[in-house]
Amino acid sequence: MKKTFTLAAILILFAQVSFSQGLHVLSQREQAEVIDQWLEERIKTLLPSLMDRADIDMWVIISREYNEDPVIRTFLPATWHAARRRTILVLYKAPNSQEVETLAVARYDVGKSFKKAWDPESQPDQWKRLADLITEKNPKKIGLNIAKDYGHADGLNVTEYNTLLEYLPKNYHSRITSAQSLAVGWLETRIPAEMATYRHIQAIANQIIAEGLSENVITPGVTTTDDVVWWYRERIKELKLDTWFHPSVDIQRPDPDSQEHLRSFAVKADSEVIMPGDILHMDFGITYLRLNTDTQQLAYVLKPGEDDVPQYLKDALKVGNRLQDILTSQFVTGRTGNQILRETRKIMESEGINGSIYSHPLGTHGHASGPTIGMWDNQGDTKGAGDYPIYPNTVYAIELNAVVFVNEWNNDVRIMLEEGAFYDGQKVTYLNGRLLDFMTIPRKSSHLGN
Repeated sequence: MKKTFTLAAILILFAQVSFSQGLHVLSQREQAEVIDQWLEERIKTLLPSLMDRADIDMWVIISREYNEDPVIRTFLPATWHAARRRTILVLYKAPNSQEVETLAVARYDVGKSFKKAWDPESQPDQWKRLADLITEKNPKKIGLNIAKDYGHADGLNVTEYNTLLEYLPKNYHSRITSAQSLAVGWLETRIPAEMATYRHIQAIANQIIAEGLSENVITPGVTTTDDVVWWYRERIKELKLDTWFHPSVDIQRPDPDSQEHLRSFAVKADSEVIMPGDILHMDFGITYLRLNTDTQQLAYVLKPGEDDVPQYLKDALKVGNRLQDILTSQFVTGRTGNQILRETRKIMESEGINGSIYSHPLGTHGHASGPTIGMWDNQGDTKGAGDYPIYPNTVYAIELNAVVFVNEWNNDVRIMLEEGAFYDGQKVTYLNGRLLDFMTIPRKSSHLGN
């Protein structure tokens, strides 16, 4: 008998933890069912309000195989890895309707959500059918994925755009508008079911991070930072997960001549042998159920005779945690990324904190759509993406660093942190806690807190 799964039953599986094998990861089939159910729910419960907010009643997404629009990927069923030939999706919200009609100008249905609206036998020309469909619906505004500020929302290529104009009656050309705000809203906003699972996804990421920065993987004096990086890559594959970037592991150590705390993020750190007394910093992310994590945490390699992290390093980490608190306190609905950055920097400078803010949205992309809150190479305003306001039900990588002078090292220590967090419109909540204590090698105690 064929076994079926309800969404509730699948989500219950997330709670099943095997301490010998790690947090439970769904099978490919189970993942596909969750992804498709989420898509149906997002279209029904989220899309109508987003189209109203953007004042767009028709959204046309056009994509060719192997040159996919970033947005179309989020509308495809789990069993589709790419557009087929030319795939055209039409999303239309009729006047006074509370629902969005979803149609595919394609040779077949696109999953359960988009019903076939083109019969090549009766109308061989796909573009003619699209033009006829648009005139039949007679929308006030036709949103296309043409965007200045976000690559995610700029997926319509020039060939498709010019061809559409050739077929569309000229009196409809003036109705064409950028769908940037609609595309960003669709990509950045999470539904309750996704948020119920995002914590689990971050927990998986945190467990992999902790395992990699432990005596299970690292032998001081032998293991290199590149060894740990490639262990992370192998571990991700073993768990049947994906990653959206190559991890990194780097070292800060008590060397007065060290310039590591000044290294530009554009320059990859050299691979080094891990030694007692080192601070290890890593940057790591996974992709699971079409959602992404992005995390930076710290570990300390205990010296012989040490059973805890030196207090001066604990104090330095507290400065980083304080900077996190300052930043998240400035999240206010409607405030732009640039405004959040400016207000955060005012407070940190008044408290004498030396650091940088470079936080970004998380979601269907790692560096996702939404308000940019500083950049590592620009602590002033970011035009365009920095002017975008923050909305509720969105997820962010709270990414920053605090530079703290340590007398015992006679040098600065850069406390680099990044944690996934959810903004519900009132407050920011970390998806699976945040780093409040250095992990130790060998492990001393739990390192995550609220």
